Amino acid sequence: MRLTYLGKTDTSNEGNCPALYQTDRGTAVVQGKRITDPEALGDLRDLAPDEIAVEVPWDVIELGRRAQ
Repeated sequence: MRLTYLGKTDTSNEGNCPALYQTDRGTAVVQGKRITDPEALGDLRDLAPDEIAVEVPWDVIELGRRAQ
């Protein structure tokens, strides 16, 4: 898989996440802060052992909408 950087938003710190990438497989990769709060993790549905959840602001999601 190869990634193309789509950008960050005003809420991104310089050199840090969140950021959004497009893959050569027609999917997206989101770089964000890993969720570690046990209660929040308990609210997730069907999280597989090889998956993690990350938190990003809504404006990062908007980057993806504009890139389509």
